[in-house]
Amino acid sequence: MLYAENNSRSLAYGAFRLLDLIFHNTVRTVRSGHRDAVFAILTNILQTIVMVGAFYLFMSFFRKIGAGVSIRGDFLLFVMSGIFVFMVHIKSMAAVASADGPTSPMMQHLPMTTTVSIMSAALSTLYTQFISKAAILFGYHLLWKPLEIHQPVGAMAMILLAWFSGCAVGTCFLAVKPWFPKATATVQQIYSRFNMFASGKMFVANLMPATMVVFFSWNPLFHIIDQGRGYIFINYNPLKSNLEYPIVVSVILLVIGLIGESQTRRHASLSWSAGR
Repeated sequence: MLYAENNSRSLAYGAFRLLDLIFHNTVRTVRSGHRDAVFAILTNILQTIVMVGAFYLFMSFFRKIGAGVSIRGDFLLFVMSGIFVFMVHIKSMAAVASADGPTSPMMQHLPMTTTVSIMSAALSTLYTQFISKAAILFGYHLLWKPLEIHQPVGAMAMILLAWFSGCAVGTCFLAVKPWFPKATATVQQIYSRFNMFASGKMFVANLMPATMVVFFSWNPLFHIIDQGRGYIFINYNPLKSNLEYPIVVSVILLVIGLIGESQTRRHASLSWSAGR
């Protein structure tokens, strides 16, 4: 009994130490780009507003000439529903992919591990993105028009799924990066730029012909955005996407990334950083 009690106390203490380490490293990650976390959030808000504004003007132009999307509902909210999910996915992918790897100087500190680094990068991005999007929606509600979301819990779940899938993809990039740093950085940029179009955020999936859906249905982000719009708009029911596909693909990618990261960590050497 005494052994079991001591063992449970040690497990609880170990879990507390791990959570404390993740918390402090998450704060450090949030402030890594800027000294002030508030400034980092404001920068992210500005980036999101600029992208939403650019896509709003771009899609409004095509709507006027009859070549754009035709939706029943708030058009600006439609644009934001795609941009928000896209940015959460890309930002989380980039954050995890650039997390401290096995050759980082931070790994010389004994409590620090790559697992803590990955979790901290993921949580810091989720915190920044959540605050940024919440602030934009609050401003939209006050300054533009009352915000109406059919199922806010489901819409928030799609944001979390986009974050999770981005972390899964980022873990794969993180595992490969020590072996091919330049090639990985190039592929990561291509992935981000390619998803500007391949995510399908500019289209209404239900209105797309089957021959066009094929070019987007392979992308989990396409399914997440379309399903999110089903939760946001009361009169939209996603017919050409599903939730199972992005969940399964994200879990598979995360497992592959963690296995690859584990193998990379075993073969890690400080000479890699000097020689590459």
